Amino acid sequence: MVWGAISYDSRSTLVVIPRTLTANLHVSLVIQPVVLPFMNIIQGGVFQQDNTRPHIAVVTLHALQSIDMLPWLARSPDLSPIEHEWDNIGRQLQRHPQSALTVPALTDKV
Repeated sequence: MVWGAISYDSRSTLVVIPRTLTANLHVSLVIQPVVLPFMNIIQGGVFQQDNTRPHIAVVTLHALQSIDMLPWLARSPDLSPIEHEWDNIGRQLQRHPQSALTVPALTDKV
């Protein structure tokens, strides 16, 4: 699994999640080292994430308390604009003549 964020004119670094994502792993690999610095440089930025368990856990919400968050309804359709980017990346990877056989090779291609 990989994690990334986009804004109008920039993007975050890509984070490779090495195992099942837990709330603590989300905070230590994504929120603290990537989201907080990324959001601090975006003037007036609002952070959006869906309602997956690691995203709504108390430890995650506590780590994000200084960030403006977009509210997400419990049963809303997937409205995240980054899903379109993941789809584009997936299509481009399928067109590659040679498949990536390792995580570092796949990360480089993404």
